[in-house]
Amino acid sequence: MLQEWSISELQSKMESGELTARQLAGLYLERIESLDKNGPRLNAVIELNPDAPAIADALDVERRAGKTRGPLHGIPILIKDNMDTHDRMQTTAGSLALEGSLAPRDAFIVKRLRSAGALILGKTNLSEWANFRGKHSVSGWSSRGGLTHNPYALDRSACGSSSGSGAAVAANLCAAAIGTETDGSIICPSQTNGIVGIKPTLGLLSRSGIIPIAHSQDTAGPMARTVADAAILLGALTGLDERDPATKRRPERVEGSSKKRALHDYTRYLDPNGLKGARIGVARNMAGTDPRILRIFESCMDVMKKLGAVIVDPADVPNFNKFGKTELEVLHFEFKAGLNQYLASLGEKSRLRSIADVIKFNEENKARVMPYFGQEHMIAAQEKDSLSSKKYRDALAKNHRLTRKEGIDAAMRKHRLDAIVVPSGGPSWMIDLVNGDAINWDMESTSPAAVAGYPHITVPAGYIFGLPVGISFFAGAWQEPMLIKLAYAFEQAAKIRKPPQFLQTADLTAA
Repeated sequence: MLQEWSISELQSKMESGELTARQLAGLYLERIESLDKNGPRLNAVIELNPDAPAIADALDVERRAGKTRGPLHGIPILIKDNMDTHDRMQTTAGSLALEGSLAPRDAFIVKRLRSAGALILGKTNLSEWANFRGKHSVSGWSSRGGLTHNPYALDRSACGSSSGSGAAVAANLCAAAIGTETDGSIICPSQTNGIVGIKPTLGLLSRSGIIPIAHSQDTAGPMARTVADAAILLGALTGLDERDPATKRRPERVEGSSKKRALHDYTRYLDPNGLKGARIGVARNMAGTDPRILRIFESCMDVMKKLGAVIVDPADVPNFNKFGKTELEVLHFEFKAGLNQYLASLGEKSRLRSIADVIKFNEENKARVMPYFGQEHMIAAQEKDSLSSKKYRDALAKNHRLTRKEGIDAAMRKHRLDAIVVPSGGPSWMIDLVNGDAINWDMESTSPAAVAGYPHITVPAGYIFGLPVGISFFAGAWQEPMLIKLAYAFEQAAKIRKPPQFLQTADLTAA
């Protein structure tokens, strides 16, 4: 029987001989068959790796020979279906337009995972094109993969775009998973599925080989059931990549900057006393007015105070809601440039060479590809000029100014903070294929850190009618060690997370 074992516990079982990597892979594959393809039909996994059993066997041979590659050796990981794998699995961003597409090389972070000994079990479903195709999109739905469901209540959204990764981790279909975020696509599915998600500083992880939206905001990140597991995974993913210039901009002191170490260790920041003396700012202006969410948020503050944190309340983030139009402008410009570059890299075997080709395919296959919503974002992106456009450059400069110097940095500096906290979001909404996503939270958690390119961690904070909500910690660039320390201390004291029960609908009798 597969339990909610941590990565460390799984590693101990393999070291003791209680389990082999092959046996462990088999347990997860059985659970995927039972919960994802049958039973509740979560539909979180879009494709399984046909080579996973053979890879597991090879990793077992290495272990028996006394060679283990680190804490991920033999650990089953799922990755989002916008990450290139040079194997028999497709990389499609969930779109039928890319059905059958085989990547010419591994994404950099996929190479890092393989090098660390992780077993890539398969790929997860996602909101098609990472939720940047149509204005009325349905989170967790893709034309290739169908609809992913929330394991806490199957008629509720798993949020997007890393919906499959969030649902799979919550349902224990893997030890951990990788998601990607442009704005909210790691944090929202993590908090909505009751798990931990880390959206790193832009440039900490390479984006080469990942189907893009916007290079000024895109990043991959770990999604796991515990802060410790997320920290282990983050360490395996970091590294300098010649194909992604953003990875070269990190300061020398940052984890992952050294070329000498194959694996960078974020587990050394897992300090149960990490909140003692820490100055935590409460962004009241981003917290919203929902009394249910605020009650949970206040209880989280009480936990932090008991652990010795200095709570600065309020510590509002200026300008947190003044860049929405220019953010979208930048995303449209960068989506066109980035997707055109990615599609061209697939080579002559690909039938799609540009975003214009994707738009044309979608129109010609409208019944299959666009039964619920359209492709307004793709059309708007196609109409944009090049990245040398003054309109684009001015919008990007405004975004960075309002979210960095005149936003998060201003709040951190004014109040001398170690981190800022805010509710990550509210309970998941009902899936609505007719009208699209119906998010009604009157609060903000993701955009300032996403647009600034700053790190953000969400941790389970509580439940509303049995539906998870999270608490967010974010700070300035390269502050992952501090955020991991704070989030871990909170997690260990609060112990909020409960496994999902795969209910058909939310339990309205739950406290």
